[in-house]
Amino acid sequence: MTKSVTPDAISVIMSNPSPDSSTVLPEIVLQVLDLKPAGNRYTFNVNDGKRKLKAILQASLSSEVINGNIQNLGLIRVIDYTLNDIPNKNEKYLIVIKCEAVSPALEAEFKVEVKTEGAGIFLKPKQEVVTKSAAQIIYEQNRNMAPTARTSMTRRVHPLASLNPYQGNWTIKVRLTSKGNMRHYKNARGEGCVFNVELTDEDGTQIQATMFNEAARKFFDVFEMGKVYYISKGTLKVANKQFKTVQNDYEMTLNENSQVEEAVNETAFIPETKFNFVPIDQLGPYVNQKELIDVIGVVQSVSPTMSIRRKIDNESIPKRDITIADNTKKTVVVSLWNVLATDLGQKLLDMADESPVVAIKSLRVSDFQGVSLSTVNKSIIEVNPNSPDSEKLKSWFQSEGKETNMESIGSNLSPSMKNGGRSMYADRVTLNQITSNSSLGEEKPVWYSIRACMSMIRPDQAMYYQACKTCYKKVTEDVGSGYWCQACQKNESDCSLRYILSAKFSDASGGAWLSVFSDEAEKLIGCSAIELHNLKSQDDGSEYETQL
Repeated sequence: MTKSVTPDAISVIMSNPSPDSSTVLPEIVLQVLDLKPAGNRYTFNVNDGKRKLKAILQASLSSEVINGNIQNLGLIRVIDYTLNDIPNKNEKYLIVIKCEAVSPALEAEFKVEVKTEGAGIFLKPKQEVVTKSAAQIIYEQNRNMAPTARTSMTRRVHPLASLNPYQGNWTIKVRLTSKGNMRHYKNARGEGCVFNVELTDEDGTQIQATMFNEAARKFFDVFEMGKVYYISKGTLKVANKQFKTVQNDYEMTLNENSQVEEAVNETAFIPETKFNFVPIDQLGPYVNQKELIDVIGVVQSVSPTMSIRRKIDNESIPKRDITIADNTKKTVVVSLWNVLATDLGQKLLDMADESPVVAIKSLRVSDFQGVSLSTVNKSIIEVNPNSPDSEKLKSWFQSEGKETNMESIGSNLSPSMKNGGRSMYADRVTLNQITSNSSLGEEKPVWYSIRACMSMIRPDQAMYYQACKTCYKKVTEDVGSGYWCQACQKNESDCSLRYILSAKFSDASGGAWLSVFSDEAEKLIGCSAIELHNLKSQDDGSEYETQL
């Protein structure tokens, strides 16, 4: 196995920043240094012994690092790449599009020893100059030109996974997998139109592209569902999570100068369906959001087809509900609509006794019955897919899942939510959204749901109070004996202790001090107020501190 890098490999890369399929390059073997994760990708430095260059692996190669094939201090063979400028800096970085591991980690960083030889002057041999006429030069150039079709087929195509906002010129080859309607809008800046498309490349990576005004009118009739296109001269920006409909960190904008060319007379490709599964017990944060999700589960039950009358046009639409479960031991109802309900739904009904595994792409999460899923026009369903996730789920179901009592993800919600009310996740916010708005709750109470962890509790505070056993209001010790309740206007011989404590809670957005009462505080502390009081009354109070 090769244990050395290619001499002057970085110089070769710098002189060929964007090689195409016709470029002949030597083998490029480089050493990986300072390998570290950056989101769903990995950044590192490449080293040829003389020079170093910043680099990034495209997301599809991350599995090679996770599996241990690509290692820090190891060697890789770079097969396909592009070289980009770092904005506002006189530097470049290498995007590795395709590579393979050559060697595991070496003992140390590879360095080339530079030997200094005696000074000398080297003269190049005199080259013979051949004089040619202009006509002869033009003839030879035309004779050596490749045919137009061949040139188009050898154009350099970038995978969608390799694109980023800092990249220069690129060309992608994609299939149109979803096309929205032309929408017209009116705002303070005037009137306009816009439409969106979803594009998928050969690797199954998707991206959403948006066109406004002139570009929208120019390309609306050009884009046709299912056709393959070459697209260039577009721009990318970080995707707005509130509005994105595909799994991609970036979104594309095409303007009137962008180029869209249908790929004709070429071998068409069928994009691989890529899934990004969300476990059933983690569906909550996606409730009533625009982002679509993917799930995989074992079919537990299939309902008969029913007919639902649509309010907008009074048209009857077929619907069928299936219930699926996964290894989180939770179930969720998925509503299939139109053809999926009649055709594929019938197939699932016929094989329901076999407990098939279904992988479903592009589902909308709603708060109906707490949490439920629904297909949309572009949803894709694969039955018993040949994938590691499917095999893992089948194995779990056969070994323990079919004997496990499954619980619906909406089962722990209040009765009103189960009957179609709002989900506990529908109004979930971050702590910063509450603390940054000082006017909240001024006129009337505002109800929110948050997800946070308790990060601090003051042990020196009065964590509980003496309460009336009837109305739970605060009582005072009576002059004679017992406890007086002002609300009930009576004296009781005994009272109860009830929590009222202040604790700091934190989430990803920040922290806030919250007041916690009675039963909820008991869940957090892990014991009743009277039990905590007894611990505090002990001589050293160590068990009290431990409990907190």
